[in-house]
Amino acid sequence: MKRLVYFISCLAFLVLWSSCRKDFEFEPSTGNLEFSRDTVYLDTVFTNIGSSTYNLKVYNRSDNDINIPTLGLERGEDSEYRLNVDGMPGRTFQNVELLANDSLFIFIETTIDINNLPSTDGEFLYTDKIIFDSGANMQDVDLVTLVKDAVFIYPDRDNATGIIETLTLNVGGEQIETDIQGRYLMPDEFTFTNERPYVIYGYAAVPNGETLTIEAGARVHFHADSGILVSEDASIHVNGLFSNDPEALENEVIFEGDRLEPIFSDVPGQWGTIWLFEGSVNNIFNYATIKNSGVGILSDGNPDAATDKLTITNSQIYNSSNFGILGRNTSILAKNVVINNSGQSSFAGTLGGKYNFTHCTIANYWRNSFRQFPVLLLNNFTETSDATIIADLTEANFNNCIIYGNDNPEFILDEINDNTNPVLFEFKFSNCLLRFSDPNNNFDGENYNFNNTELYEGNRFNDDPHFMEPYENQLIIGENSGAIEIGNPSFVSGTTQFDILMETRPTSPNPDAGAYQHTDF
Repeated sequence: MKRLVYFISCLAFLVLWSSCRKDFEFEPSTGNLEFSRDTVYLDTVFTNIGSSTYNLKVYNRSDNDINIPTLGLERGEDSEYRLNVDGMPGRTFQNVELLANDSLFIFIETTIDINNLPSTDGEFLYTDKIIFDSGANMQDVDLVTLVKDAVFIYPDRDNATGIIETLTLNVGGEQIETDIQGRYLMPDEFTFTNERPYVIYGYAAVPNGETLTIEAGARVHFHADSGILVSEDASIHVNGLFSNDPEALENEVIFEGDRLEPIFSDVPGQWGTIWLFEGSVNNIFNYATIKNSGVGILSDGNPDAATDKLTITNSQIYNSSNFGILGRNTSILAKNVVINNSGQSSFAGTLGGKYNFTHCTIANYWRNSFRQFPVLLLNNFTETSDATIIADLTEANFNNCIIYGNDNPEFILDEINDNTNPVLFEFKFSNCLLRFSDPNNNFDGENYNFNNTELYEGNRFNDDPHFMEPYENQLIIGENSGAIEIGNPSFVSGTTQFDILMETRPTSPNPDAGAYQHTDF
């Protein structure tokens, strides 16, 4: 019995001893590592703004546990890149162990001050390498980042308290303090050029009586919860131009977030809004693209302005987490405008107002979440904690437009009547392609009497617009579109003689509805 116990004890010891020795026997790397990629592109970043975190996977395909004697950045501690190797931060590492047929993650980030780099002329391609081992066993993976210089506009911060400057608005001669973080633009900031992109933190406010001019080709980027505020008696003029030369500089003006990595290119809600404050005047957008905001343009008040508060032409608004354009008792003139992918409505005219849309494509193919509202919402009221406020909808005309989406119905006319103080609710849809189906008769009343030619004339309902790729914001219409030749030539004049791509709009036969003439794609 004692011999049996002794034998078992010795056997157990041998097993444990051999397994322990194997666990700690790491052979030197032989230069046969494999990588998930041979170059890591950290895409484009603005100077002094941190990149996203990128990863590289390193594989040991052999049956032996190995030790990588050295692993690190070629530029060493002077590199603008930062590494994290299996949870350990740094720029250089020694004796990194990797088990047989296993892998490890390397995470890579960068924050680069372009002022510390050689002469850049506005941008600089910064590179480095991750070096594995040395001598004959050395392997490497390239790191590449494009760094862009920019004009930064941001509010002051009190160094002692950390409190960020907020806006005080002059409304009707009265100073009103707000909790909106931001500051007023200075006189040398009243013109945005195309020389360098602009990056805005907080709200950049246009002072009373001044005009912010944004020149063709300018790029304006916003940090989270940021935007532009146009105050009382102030204006914004966005002067984009069209260019059909694919090799020419893009001359439209683009408003978007400040994350330039491709994964952020179509993410809604990255920044706030362009807010046309009540009392602002003569705001003009031409050839602008506004994308990835909370609300593309918020226009407040002045429904009876002699010149429409907002005139927007040849422009596109995409990926708004709430509304593409939200009007609140305001006046808007829109021609050749495309709006798509909005978390609520692509266009909402609320609390009455005055709206005229001609040759516009107002679509909504939102699929990020449940959508409560249709593509187009019109109402004449707003609810407060104390009361329901009602105002006149003096006019809302939609001429030669497409109003369509992935829900049904795609427009709602939400009117409240005040018998003691009657208000106007005037609207008309003319020669439009509309999506509206109501099999359960949930919508009744004269507002939905499609036979009333004072409200609806020359429209087509529920016929596929045949958009190219509506979920990708490509809303050109094809040869099978229900919008072909349903437009009224009388609405073709001035800006609308051409579509948004500067294709001539025919008047005989009839033009297509929407912002685009159809094409074969």
